[in-house]
Amino acid sequence: MATFLYRLGRWTFVRRRLVTFLWVAVLAAVGVLAAKAPAAPDDGFAMPGTEAQKAFDLMNERFPGGHADGASARLVFVAPSGQKITAAPNQQVVERTVDEVAHSEQVTGAVNPFRMQGAVSSDGTTAYATVTYSAKAGEVSKGATDALEQAAQHGRDAGLKVEIGGNALMAKPEAGGSSEAIGMALSAVVLVITFGSLLAAGLPLLTAVIGVGLGMALITALGSTLGLSTTTGTLAMMLGLAVGIDYAVFIVSRYRAELSEGRTPQEAAGRAVGTAGSAVVFAGLTVVIALAGLSVVGIPILAKMGMAAAGTVVIAVLVALTLVPALLGFLGRKVLPRKARKVRKARMDQGEASGAKENGGARWARFILRRPLAVLLGGVIGLGVLAAPALDLRLGLPGDESKPTSTTQRRAYDLLSEGFGPGFNGPLTVMVDAKGVADPKAAAAEVAKKVSGLPGVVAVTPPMFNPAGDTALLNAVPATGPSEAETKDIVHAIRDDAAGLKSATGATVLVSGTTAMNIDVSQKMSDALVPYLAVVVGLAVILLMVVFRSVLVPLKAALGFLLSVVAALGAVVAVFQWGWLADLIGVEQTGPVMSMMPIFMIGVVFGLAMDYEVFLVTRIREGFVHGEEPGEAIVTGFRHNARVVTAAAFIMIAVFAGFIGMSEPMIKMMGLGLAAAVAFDAFIVRMTVVPAVLALLGRRAWWLPRWLDRLIPDVDVEGSKLETAAPEPTQARESVTV
Repeated sequence: MATFLYRLGRWTFVRRRLVTFLWVAVLAAVGVLAAKAPAAPDDGFAMPGTEAQKAFDLMNERFPGGHADGASARLVFVAPSGQKITAAPNQQVVERTVDEVAHSEQVTGAVNPFRMQGAVSSDGTTAYATVTYSAKAGEVSKGATDALEQAAQHGRDAGLKVEIGGNALMAKPEAGGSSEAIGMALSAVVLVITFGSLLAAGLPLLTAVIGVGLGMALITALGSTLGLSTTTGTLAMMLGLAVGIDYAVFIVSRYRAELSEGRTPQEAAGRAVGTAGSAVVFAGLTVVIALAGLSVVGIPILAKMGMAAAGTVVIAVLVALTLVPALLGFLGRKVLPRKARKVRKARMDQGEASGAKENGGARWARFILRRPLAVLLGGVIGLGVLAAPALDLRLGLPGDESKPTSTTQRRAYDLLSEGFGPGFNGPLTVMVDAKGVADPKAAAAEVAKKVSGLPGVVAVTPPMFNPAGDTALLNAVPATGPSEAETKDIVHAIRDDAAGLKSATGATVLVSGTTAMNIDVSQKMSDALVPYLAVVVGLAVILLMVVFRSVLVPLKAALGFLLSVVAALGAVVAVFQWGWLADLIGVEQTGPVMSMMPIFMIGVVFGLAMDYEVFLVTRIREGFVHGEEPGEAIVTGFRHNARVVTAAAFIMIAVFAGFIGMSEPMIKMMGLGLAAAVAFDAFIVRMTVVPAVLALLGRRAWWLPRWLDRLIPDVDVEGSKLETAAPEPTQARESVTV
């Protein structure tokens, strides 16, 4: 592989104008297709195979026109202190406000609380009105949300306390935005510091943007065909930008190193693509495996997000192997800082070899080599301490209760809890499928009686039948909040009684609603965690065996990754569940960890961690294969790649940490978790534990059974065959204009 990529790098360097033109032409063509493509359908959040989804689908079938999947809002009204909401002046304000909302766009219904049973609190101080929309959550028009907020303000101006709950105000997730801009700015600063050259720093950013632009354009162009949407592309943009910068950085860094050793720009480009490019290919494959493995979870939107992101990563690899060396052809030696070019010229004039200087990476490696066991124990124990809180991990889907108190959604949640009880914010929808039953009303009444008698259920609404009269809905209000463990117990209790109710009444009982759906999502995520880990880690270990031609190095890489991920989960639990340092980052309400967090962290961080593993350890193996002693090979690898790996890690940490400042708690949680995971993995595992383990193992680190050696193909990632590769004639090399 190294020989093929070496030739590819030299060819793209020489044919730089053609290669650049082709990339620009492809980007333009796909952009035109994306602009003309029909709008993609909403990919929704379906949970096939769960009881909550089954009930939700049946609800849409049996209650036509009910807009079960439409957005909704709750206008919560609280009377001034010492007054009742039922007092004539206050009641008139409520009715006027509700009527104003009812006549705004996309509204299908706005229920007057004084005509709805249970919509006024028992003490008469609080009332709520339910507003339903024809559009789905995240797709309510700005005109509709403005009208809702304006009506609420009119109620406030009349003297009432008015807040808005529900999902109608939820903004549609969009790819791009301030977080990406901040990430790009921080990346630019880190790259300038790392390379000491504006041209060298700008090239990875430019190629990453081109790769991400092409990937997002493809997602848009194929959206209607493959059922993709802008939501699907969120992960693709984040990871495409991350790996796009990383891969270009490693190619450019190796190119600069080859120039510093006295090679011509064309030869340097060929060797950079042949060596670092080989590492890019296999690092990209590990990321693709991790992302494609999201299909194992069994959630369609996650599978689509994973495959879309995997496609963007493939594009990033192709950009790094072709467009990056082509652009290097335009820059030549200008990617080196001016001072380095002058020093190199002086040495060449005096006939001196460039030589490799001792730098911080080499000194750090020598420090570890002097005391590898102590460093290893310190790293592992430190990660173990950080991981300890993960033993108390509770999964769920945080709702309005976890939002800042500055938001109207959180204030509405609190007002409803005060007026009606905490469980009112998470009622359970119980569906009674009585199709074919002789007396559906009696069956529904029996179900309501059974549910109301369960411990922890404070209220059950009367059954509401569909037009056909064969299906009923009733709401069960628990005494505890939506994310509490006791509420989960009630859901399981109703489902446990379903079999007995089926025997007694002939009706099928299903539990749905947002709270039940969240419980099912968390359970499905938990069930998928072990199979996902087995598939992703297993395939990656096999791939890394091919890369490193070793049994112990891939196993060490996988174990180190697990340590860093569990430690990052421990940090998330400590902050978001226990409340440690919560005030510092704006977490106003502790609760369960987002159920998708472990899966996301495994998928995203595994790919990035294996990137750092491949880039760092392939350079170590390269030194070993070329005749260095194991310890000296570690020093060589760190001398050349530690600075670049450190820069790449800082870029990722900065990008992810930018999300901690967002107001949305789930995004804040993802930002902290991913930033912590990258920090732990890059600096504790890859830069500390990995060299310590390699130092302790010595030559045994590269042991491979003979029978396995015969089975595994020799892909020559370290580029040992390039030493014997015949370069192009000197005249051809020197004729290239740089």
